[in-house]
Amino acid sequence: MNITVFGGAQPTEGTRAYEEARLLGSLLAQNGHTVITGGYMGTMAATSRGAHEAGGHVIGVTCIDIENWRGSTLNQWVKEEIRKQTLLERLHVLTNHCDAAMALSGGAGTLTEISLMWNLMVIESLPRKRLILIGDGWKNTLDSFFNAFESYTSSHHRDLLHFADDVNEAVKLLE
Repeated sequence: MNITVFGGAQPTEGTRAYEEARLLGSLLAQNGHTVITGGYMGTMAATSRGAHEAGGHVIGVTCIDIENWRGSTLNQWVKEEIRKQTLLERLHVLTNHCDAAMALSGGAGTLTEISLMWNLMVIESLPRKRLILIGDGWKNTLDSFFNAFESYTSSHHRDLLHFADDVNEAVKLLE
């Protein structure tokens, strides 16, 4: 399967978040999956690296808007780049060209990616796919959201999200 991995750009090599992302990429590749990331630094680089080191195929989805804003460059472990002009075009590829998606820890960008993919599935603009959110941060955040806005999120919509404690459990949820 093609698996998109969302996550923050901040983690650096040697940090727990970076090593977790690297392990995720490795596990996905070992199970025969192609890894799709945003193609830049942080968890994107770590996931790409783990998949590459395990012999997997890595696709990086980049965009000129981000490169102009941040000065980012494609990480060295990406083997196939899909380059877009805008962030919205990039998000379209990340959410539509995968069979499933996973989210590691991240900030506003990662939250946007999760929310967009989830909403596209809610309105049936995107076929149902596994959207697996990894770690307590996402579980706590969405539990708080569900409690605060219970009447706005049906159980059917909540069931589109899957939660995993760690990357090992997340990979098991794919199978």
